Amino acid sequence: MVNMTSNWEDELARWLEPFLDWLGHKARRRMCPLYVAGLIGPGDRKSVQPMAERFAPGDYDQLHHFIADGVWDAAPLESELLIQADRLVGGKDAVLVIDDTAMPKKGDRSVGVAPQYASTLGKTANCQTLVSLTLARREVPVMIALRLFVPESWTSDPARMKRAGVPVEHRVARTKPEIALAEIDRVIAAGVRFGCVLADAGYGLSAPFRQGLTARGLVWAVGILGRQKVYPAGVKLIFPIAGRGRPRERHIPDLLSMPSEDMLADAKWKNVSWRLGTKGKLKARFAAVRVRTADGPPQRIKDMGQQHLPGEEAWLIGEHRSSGEKKYYLANLPAATDLRTLAATIKARWICEQAHQQLKEELGLDHFEGRSWQGLHRHALMTMIAYAFLQHRRLAQAGRKKKNQRASASAEPAGRTPSHRRTHRSTTTAAMPVLQKTNQRKAAA
Repeated sequence: MVNMTSNWEDELARWLEPFLDWLGHKARRRMCPLYVAGLIGPGDRKSVQPMAERFAPGDYDQLHHFIADGVWDAAPLESELLIQADRLVGGKDAVLVIDDTAMPKKGDRSVGVAPQYASTLGKTANCQTLVSLTLARREVPVMIALRLFVPESWTSDPARMKRAGVPVEHRVARTKPEIALAEIDRVIAAGVRFGCVLADAGYGLSAPFRQGLTARGLVWAVGILGRQKVYPAGVKLIFPIAGRGRPRERHIPDLLSMPSEDMLADAKWKNVSWRLGTKGKLKARFAAVRVRTADGPPQRIKDMGQQHLPGEEAWLIGEHRSSGEKKYYLANLPAATDLRTLAATIKARWICEQAHQQLKEELGLDHFEGRSWQGLHRHALMTMIAYAFLQHRRLAQAGRKKKNQRASASAEPAGRTPSHRRTHRSTTTAAMPVLQKTNQRKAAA
């Protein structure tokens, strides 16, 4: 076994101690740091064999057994990850981003693989899809959950799921929004602190998902499509006057619902800048109006057939990008929220895409070569632990830099006038790299 001598490996060993306490057996306690170090360390391929060659020569079988077949419960480590993530970036100004990421695969034996839409590829492809939850604050994301979405082609084939080791409780069809809500419940139960839930239209179009967030007392902002039906905020429920026959027994709205894009057609659009990017201010044209969502119980309305009654009141927000692309969102933020805050909240969702990319390109999330449910989820857990460690180093480095800047400023003569005016950019992240890099040493021969 390669001796772990570099600074980052020593720091990793210390940081992993709370996780290792849950593993018990000394062999598992030894393999876990090696696996995480293999994900972080050098090398283009982060599957078990090349990682073993670099970090644990002669221990390939043990490393493979640890991730694929070892008898240990991942749940306590998942809970520990939530604790560490909350310490790093949790808070009332944090956001919880719901999304999913696709991992292209060949063949049909790997658990959950099927032809399905992959947003990263922009097309339908043979892949696995993981529902993801990302906790982020001040542009620092920490991935805290990755759960496999099992397509109907799998849930309808019990023998196939049994071969792949899918747990009995997961052998039923569940939508991505249903998986996301279950994971949100786990995050809430762990006491993770966040202020708002964000999601794209893949989740925002689901009325049960939005209603589930509201039922949990959560603030949310989600993407929708322009055809999503809404009512004006002032809509009222009335008893229609019956021209003949018995009096009507059910209320109907006094106004008809309309597509979101039509509701915003005559709205006042403004140029809004929500933050400073690497190439200057990020901006687009936004408009927002208060509406009632058309996701209440279905009801026959005059000669319009079945229509959904008005649901809860929310913000309907439109975005016109410089490229000509148009996007639409719903948010249940307070009615007094200003347009810039609405825009900044919506656009905070981008951070999960950066996290997905880094988990794949730098930590090998999509490099797992096993076929089982257990192996895939354990590998995903190890990549999230590795990512959280790197963000821990990133924040620690930023804190040291900020402390040094304060020390330098206090050492200046009292009468000296600063030569540069201080800007009002984000306090810690402006000076931080995208992802803290380790001082990677060459792989051992």
